[in-house]
Amino acid sequence: MPALFRAIGIFALLTLASCGSSSDAPRTNADLDRHYPPESGGTLIDAMSAEPSSLLAMLAGESASSSVASNIFNSLLKYDKNLELEGELAQSWQVSGDQKTITFKLKPDMKWADGAPLTSTDVLFTWQVMTDDNTQTPYGADYKLVKHAEAPDPFTFRVTYEQPYAPALSSWAGLQVLPKHLLEGQNINTTTFARKPVGSHYYQLAEWKHGEHISLTRNPNATQGQARIDRLVSRFIPDPAAQFLELMADNIDTMNLNPIQSARILPAREELNQRVALYKELGNAYTYLGFNLKHAPFDDKRVRQAINYAINKQELIDGVLLGLGEPVASPYKPGTRWSNPELHPYPHDIEKAKQLLKEAGFEDHDGDGILDKNGQPFQFEILTNQNPDRVKAATFIQRQLKQVGIKVSIRQLEWASFIGRYIKTGDFQAVVLGWSLGAEPDQFNIWHSSQQAPGQFNFIGYNNPEVDRLLEQGRLELDPDKRMKIYHQFAKILLDDSPMVYLYAGYELAAIHKRVQGVDNTSPPAGIGYNSYEWYIPAPLRRDEISARNEISDK
Repeated sequence: MPALFRAIGIFALLTLASCGSSSDAPRTNADLDRHYPPESGGTLIDAMSAEPSSLLAMLAGESASSSVASNIFNSLLKYDKNLELEGELAQSWQVSGDQKTITFKLKPDMKWADGAPLTSTDVLFTWQVMTDDNTQTPYGADYKLVKHAEAPDPFTFRVTYEQPYAPALSSWAGLQVLPKHLLEGQNINTTTFARKPVGSHYYQLAEWKHGEHISLTRNPNATQGQARIDRLVSRFIPDPAAQFLELMADNIDTMNLNPIQSARILPAREELNQRVALYKELGNAYTYLGFNLKHAPFDDKRVRQAINYAINKQELIDGVLLGLGEPVASPYKPGTRWSNPELHPYPHDIEKAKQLLKEAGFEDHDGDGILDKNGQPFQFEILTNQNPDRVKAATFIQRQLKQVGIKVSIRQLEWASFIGRYIKTGDFQAVVLGWSLGAEPDQFNIWHSSQQAPGQFNFIGYNNPEVDRLLEQGRLELDPDKRMKIYHQFAKILLDDSPMVYLYAGYELAAIHKRVQGVDNTSPPAGIGYNSYEWYIPAPLRRDEISARNEISDK
């Protein structure tokens, strides 16, 4: 998903015969090029590549859930367009002189969507849930560093750390506050609230029809005021080609294009070009081949390095992304201060790969072209989801590894099954996946050896004491320059260890129908969706939504 939809989680409508009819569309393209004054109303239609597994994003830990939940729940803080922290539920905050205590003052008169008051007791309750050892969340470690939390009055929430914690403030921009009055006494891991949430943000859930769509409507009690667009609805369409057909038919307003669609298909369709605006930005995400380090032969660094040398990353960037991507050598966005400029991807070196595999005991003893060791051929399975770019990347990897004598099979799975059945249980040999990262450089949750329980992010089983030490040190270092050096060293060790192979960082290529106005032409650091609540659809450009209202119930 492009950055704007990770930020506000836009959704899409059911395919309705009336939506694509010419009578519903603007009469001329000149109407689309006209600037209309902001107004409220209308439905924004989008398609999601994966269906959320839950709307408790802090437990789900995946982007599909997060994109929806970010419309429903608030945090104490948020990032502005320039990735600077500002208040959301918090009106102000103060950090003590010793950097160990943060006192948040909440905005007055806030309510949940059901009308109940939202107070500091809800924030305290959420912290208690996140730090409960029985809660299955990959984010709990951030909040367990708090040695004491309290809500001395309805508008004050205070936390005290054992020692200064550099990511402290940013962590409170990631904690989605939950309603105590609805969740107290429930098992957060199994609660039906995950599918029928009540939040405090711009939108509330209207309907979730499994396998088809999610519909959100404006929350009249929204703590941040009212968004301009009335309804966000999303269809679950895993296939980008099917999404593009819906865009062409004017059945969706926005989608994330793949490189072929952006570079070849869209330019060839003049009428569509006149109706759709394109946005390009390098996002905070990268794609990788990850190994299960708890199983041979991936517990041998020489094998992992050999595979890294055998994979031609530029060929993947050119073949999968049509050049619309960047090589990656650290787990940070290229060009940011956290990305170590001295690191470079492993070069494509077949001979080096073969040498390392031989050192690890793999040779072609029977002459069949496949390496073996102790009578066992070197073969493994790559799991990935139904993202066509990831499937293509896996296919390139399959062919490239065959050149060094490694046999690879590929299996693609539906997203929820992939995450729940294989990733969270560690039942895989290798995966092609992606990480979407925030502005905070701390990656303790992904790489620290303590984060390997079911549902946590270190599902590949990485364990390096020096990396653990650096990650712990980085959390305590408040000086930005010193902190940068810590993470540069962390990235250097990670690159050498090769627990995964960085494949590429792709450009996010968003197509947004011109009926949607209020979108910034130039993408700020936070992405074009930073102000999605201010987007609007002028009445003359809206579809006829009568049939939509008849077919999507609020029950």
